[in-house]
Amino acid sequence: MQPGDQVQLKSGGPVMTVESLDGSDVICTWFDAKHIRKQDRFLAVTLEKYEEGDFGASMG
Repeated sequence: MQPGDQVQLKSGGPVMTVESLDGSDVICTWFDAKHIRKQDRFLAVTLEKYEEGDFGASMG
């Protein structure tokens, strides 16, 4: 994983963009259903690279 990659939680959810890496943490940005920008930190082991055609949970 590197900045600019599109990722998704392994359990589903919105497609997010990797902003930066901090040790085993990945800082991601995405837009919610109301087009409000969100940002959070996730453990790298909970994310997977998003591939076009993947079907995760809906945005929320």
